[in-house]
Amino acid sequence: MGVKHAREYKDILEELKEAIGSIDDGYRFFDMESDEWEALAEPERMDVMEALADDVFYGLGVEPIIKVGGGMVAYRQKHHCIEVSVDGRESRIIRLI
Repeated sequence: MGVKHAREYKDILEELKEAIGSIDDGYRFFDMESDEWEALAEPERMDVMEALADDVFYGLGVEPIIKVGGGMVAYRQKHHCIEVSVDGRESRIIRLI
């Protein structure tokens, strides 16, 4: 199936990385513990978040909803967007077109 998009992938990935980075324990997606996450320098954390955003983007082509730590990422095909539920109160929308 795949996630259909008309915007540049790098722009979508950057927004997705920022949105997923807002999930406090998003690093748990990679089975990392909080002490492992805390031990990483900021550039390394950004690399992990970029890899996570990339994995999630392609994963959404198979599963329309992916749990990331305490949050959730959903591909809303009908609305041409990806919704990142950071927590029970905050969501971020990444437009695909």
